[in-house]
Amino acid sequence: MPLSEHEQRLLDQLEKQLNADDPQFAQNVGSHASTPTSSVTVRNLVLGVLLGLVGLGVVVAGVATKIILLGVLGFLIAAAGAYLATKKTVGAPQRTTPHPRTNNQKKTSGFMQNLEQRWDERRDRGY
Repeated sequence: MPLSEHEQRLLDQLEKQLNADDPQFAQNVGSHASTPTSSVTVRNLVLGVLLGLVGLGVVVAGVATKIILLGVLGFLIAAAGAYLATKKTVGAPQRTTPHPRTNNQKKTSGFMQNLEQRWDERRDRGY
């Protein structure tokens, strides 16, 4: 769910204040956002489930034909499917460029500049 404009402004202000108060901490926290994430992909999940079902089918066929080797092979196929379904893949970094709010060279519109100025004045007055 996206943030409202008010929440986004508050978050921007908190981020600016954190950068001003403790830039080393802010940099360390910001660097974690660019680390790769790992997750289960839908493709691996679907292929894993299908492979698991095929493996269970081979196990049933092995039991029905009383061929132990076929049952063991089916179990191995089902286990490979379970592994594939739960295997985590490393994704691309969430953020490859610096966050736009931390870029001091970014030009803001007159409207946003006015809002920031009013916010700073309100904070300085102690509201």
